[in-house]
Amino acid sequence: MCVVESTLENNLPAPAEENLRILIADDNDSDRLILQTIVRKEGHTVYTARDGQEAIDAFVDKSPDLILLDALMPNVDGFQAARAIRDLAGENLVPIIFLTSLKDAASLADCLDAGGHDFLSKPYNRIILKAKILAFARMRKLHETVQAQRDEIVKHHDHLIHEQEVAKVVFDNIAHSGCVDAPNIKHLLSPMAVFNGDLILAARKPNGGMFVFLGDFTGHGLPAAIGAMPVSEIFYGMAQKGFSLQDIMREINNKLKRILPVGVFCCSCLVDFSFRNETAEFWLGGLPDVFVYRQDDSIENFASQHLPLGVLGGDKFSTDTRVIPMNKGDRFYMWSDGILEEVNNRDEMFGEDGVRRAFAENKNPDNFFEELIASVAEYTNHADQDDDHTIVEAIMVAEEDLGEYFSEQDSRSLIGGPPDWSMSYELRPLTLREFNPLPLLTHLLMEVPGLRPHSGKIYTILAELYSNALEHGVLGLDSELKASPTGFAEYYGQRVSRLESLDKGKVIFHLDHEPMENGGRLTLRVQDSGLGFEHADKDEEHKTAGYCGRGIPLINTMCESVRYLGNGNQVEVVFVWTFDG
Repeated sequence: MCVVESTLENNLPAPAEENLRILIADDNDSDRLILQTIVRKEGHTVYTARDGQEAIDAFVDKSPDLILLDALMPNVDGFQAARAIRDLAGENLVPIIFLTSLKDAASLADCLDAGGHDFLSKPYNRIILKAKILAFARMRKLHETVQAQRDEIVKHHDHLIHEQEVAKVVFDNIAHSGCVDAPNIKHLLSPMAVFNGDLILAARKPNGGMFVFLGDFTGHGLPAAIGAMPVSEIFYGMAQKGFSLQDIMREINNKLKRILPVGVFCCSCLVDFSFRNETAEFWLGGLPDVFVYRQDDSIENFASQHLPLGVLGGDKFSTDTRVIPMNKGDRFYMWSDGILEEVNNRDEMFGEDGVRRAFAENKNPDNFFEELIASVAEYTNHADQDDDHTIVEAIMVAEEDLGEYFSEQDSRSLIGGPPDWSMSYELRPLTLREFNPLPLLTHLLMEVPGLRPHSGKIYTILAELYSNALEHGVLGLDSELKASPTGFAEYYGQRVSRLESLDKGKVIFHLDHEPMENGGRLTLRVQDSGLGFEHADKDEEHKTAGYCGRGIPLINTMCESVRYLGNGNQVEVVFVWTFDG
């Protein structure tokens, strides 16, 4: 049974800095009385116990802040009681000071081994006891502070991890919305943290080919992954609309150059696989050499020729690429430097030599991807990785071998944009005076899946048809004026003055696009409000030299047909295009 004595003696000194609850456990009544008198005079609350079991019960009932525990007691001795109290206290610090008449070092060591924090030899010295209590009070306070700070850190850490996991779901839905799981692609993306500084993107091209991108941002974790968001959006948006490899790399570089701080960049490789032409065109900047594993077991490697993305801006950035033939079954490999920089127990890097050893030891190309990963793990003795690990294998296959993964419906859902449509767009005097419709119309047409590579021709056709309709149809200008330099200046002087005073007239664009098996047919008809002309045999009258008359013959070389309709105030062209150019 626990005995609680709380009556304070008269003439107590001023309270201590902190009133502690102290348990005194001693089977000797006189020793116990001496201790409780000393402790109470220091302003602390005292609980007492006569043996080890009472001490354990008192600890459970009263939760004392400090325990003065006799080592040798009946029933349950101090050593057993200390071990039990230590288990009950868990991670909380409850200092135990052993009270002992033992003098030999081994016995004193047993006190500490049992869970004690210090010991006090009999007879008791009030000054030493007071000093020990104050010291352990400070230690206990410090421990509570550390615990509270730890709990706060854990709380914030858990909150941060939760936020990162939610953000990573969003990130993955954006960054991995393409075809990285296509049957001809194998990839490893092994980050050191929740977020990854490495990035793998893959997208189906409108012409049936495939873009595959590997990026390695400076650093690790969330700061390194931030740049992956704009890269992913640009890559997928432009790839699905038919932009070229060069256009995509230029746009990504310009974006990263604007948003990344100095010293942060993206080592990368973008590969354009043409399954029909059996070629791979790639841009490589800052990454380790890429390798091609041929069907005849030969190995080719290609070194980087460019700085990473986000380093150079404007005209200093080069979009030069390599184009290599790839037969069906040839394999294209790229990886981040985290693979090559892994070290063994002698601090020797795996390096390109390790990659070449893996190639040399391989007996079946189908297994090389897994064997390379195993080689790195074996080389490091399966130690924790020191960097993000990323590997990509892309195999050249026949387009039909990709199966339903690249069905027409699936491809269109990835690409987006209207493939089958028609519209009319009428421009009236105020618009004709102040607005250039060509960028708007060109942008609209570029939404057609696969038409983007033909943007130059489309713009040329639109510009020529619109110029003729506006200048000759609506404004009534005579193109013969442009036969000489002086007349050329006169022509554009009249153009400016007539356009400023224009109060009637219109130009109407009729656009119609219909998809075909390997491309599409775009019909453009431009109608103006002019008087028209006799258009029989008009093509023979067009000049191909001088300052005028070259537009329609040029359009003839680009289009399947060009014809005038009505009274000559309408011209219709048919532009047939294919995914392959």
